[in-house]
Amino acid sequence: MDMQILLWTTGIAFVIALLLGPLFIPFLRRLKFGQSIRAEGPQGHQKKAGTPTMGGLIILLAMTITAIKFSDRSFELWLLLFVTLGYGLVGFLDDYIKVVLKRNLGLKAKQKLLGQIIVGVVLYIVLYQTGLIDMSLHIPFVSTPLDLGLFYLPFLILLVIGFSNAVNLTDGLDGLAAGTTAISFGSYAILAWWTSNMDVAIFCAAMVGGLLGFLVFNAHPAKVFMGDTGSLALGGALATVAVLTKTEIWLVLIGGVFVAEALSVMLQVFSFQTFGKRLFKMSPIHHHFELVGWSEWRVVGTFWTVGLFLAVGALALYLN
Repeated sequence: MDMQILLWTTGIAFVIALLLGPLFIPFLRRLKFGQSIRAEGPQGHQKKAGTPTMGGLIILLAMTITAIKFSDRSFELWLLLFVTLGYGLVGFLDDYIKVVLKRNLGLKAKQKLLGQIIVGVVLYIVLYQTGLIDMSLHIPFVSTPLDLGLFYLPFLILLVIGFSNAVNLTDGLDGLAAGTTAISFGSYAILAWWTSNMDVAIFCAAMVGGLLGFLVFNAHPAKVFMGDTGSLALGGALATVAVLTKTEIWLVLIGGVFVAEALSVMLQVFSFQTFGKRLFKMSPIHHHFELVGWSEWRVVGTFWTVGLFLAVGALALYLN
């Protein structure tokens, strides 16, 4: 029965997102909420300028309605919604400044980081005060958890902010972030169901449905982009799911594509600042493959496949 609920949750969220798309996209276009394209990016992307953004609202609305409807509305669910919508708000403000106020860089880095930190600190305080989880790190294949004590706070904030920004970096090609996050949330839906974290599983299933419905409009050639509204929220949500299921280390494998994208940026910056040389033609790494001649669809399809293999491999190891 539980698995049937997850399937229904995914299906209903998919239908809601599918219905919201034709309503939101023309609305965003009329408001001229079009994406600005960085001049330093791949030149082929300039034709995407003006494509409506803030489409993450479609995902978040479909997920929220469905998760609340099918869940037991447990404390874990409200916590997940708080972090997801909190990061979505930070992303929305960033998108609004970019597309409405026409400031291409959006929020200043310090402003965005402050918003992300505030949500992370509130998450930690709630977890600490309620004792919902222990402040330890469960290392795969090691029976005794590593007690982090007060050091769990910086770890938690680093994890949530890190994955929020990693998904944001991944959102650079049509369907890339939506597809890879759908795979990650799908694996976490199974993992949470297996460990009887039913409301967490329902949240993940609702997210999968919302993402797949959005992907209908976001696949190449994209009719709408999720923007920071979607990508920051998705990354924060993924990290919070990992925290609530005590699988923080497993997230590195389940979200391996996002880790690779973030690492490619860090390595590129380090190499250029230290040695004056670039490791990649452009970072994040999906742009490198574009510039060596891969089509956009080939890059996206390859990254989806890698993400699927990583997620299935992590599940197989975890459930074994």
